Amino acid sequence: MSGVAGSAQPAEPKSDYLLSVVLPIYNEESCARECIRRLQATMKQLQCRYELLFVNDGSSDQTLNILREEKLKDSSIKILNFSRNFGHQPAISAGLDHATGDAVVILDSDLQDPPEFIAQLVAKWQEGYDVVHAQRTRRAGETALKKVLAHWYYRVLSRISEVELPVDVGDFRLISRRAADVIRQMRESHRYIRGMMCWVGFNQVTVQYDRDSRFSGESKFSLTRQAQFAMEGLFSFSTFPMRVATYMGALVLIVSSLVAIATVVAHFFPFGVEPIWGVLLFAILFVGGWQLVCLGLLGEYIGYTYAETKRRPLYVLFEIE
Repeated sequence: MSGVAGSAQPAEPKSDYLLSVVLPIYNEESCARECIRRLQATMKQLQCRYELLFVNDGSSDQTLNILREEKLKDSSIKILNFSRNFGHQPAISAGLDHATGDAVVILDSDLQDPPEFIAQLVAKWQEGYDVVHAQRTRRAGETALKKVLAHWYYRVLSRISEVELPVDVGDFRLISRRAADVIRQMRESHRYIRGMMCWVGFNQVTVQYDRDSRFSGESKFSLTRQAQFAMEGLFSFSTFPMRVATYMGALVLIVSSLVAIATVVAHFFPFGVEPIWGVLLFAILFVGGWQLVCLGLLGEYIGYTYAETKRRPLYVLFEIE
């Protein structure tokens, strides 16, 4: 275990508290009932008041009907229905907006993150920590390629980010009421909540756990959406790509200058060889290619800025049940 920011202040254990669990859910009809069963068992173990906020992100299967059936048995279940599919991060944001607990846990409903581990997150919160990150030590059920890409992505992002980000940490975590209130004030359209949780500061700590395979079904997070999400983290919490463009621009200038000098020398002092047209062509293509890369990076940041100026709501609720 290691702290991310600050250290916990000694606190009296809380015996009577309300725990909110925010669960984004999208087409998880095969997991929903088991997820609720395991959460209820965990809440019984904790002996606390609780609310389970399922954010239905436009599911097209029987997920919503299952949630409604379970709600009839447990009044602690609340359902937030989106008007369409808005995505995982807006779904988490909606849950945070409507959570009323003294502490809030964010948990995916596919059961890769074990609900039973919530007890350890709560224990750290009881010690006085405001943000308790769940750090993965094992990622069962995932391909070797995904594990390698995730391993390096988290470490590179942590190195170049403008805030300290713990590695191998997803959205599974607990945050205190005051941390949740700060997150609710952050309304940017391009959301990387994992980074936002670190940005708020307060007392933070990580606890390690083994991540399970999916309970059933297939991941709804396609490779394309994973790549988009990775870009959200990169462009939301780092300006390093822009600095790289500046450094490479200086390098391109040096290389092109050397090629120009070599071309002039070859013209006046041929040394028995033809002018270096091949090198000159390479320089032109290299400079032109890097200019396009720089324009693309600049376009990404401008696009993010443009999206923020629209001030559209993060999500649209159809109904609350």
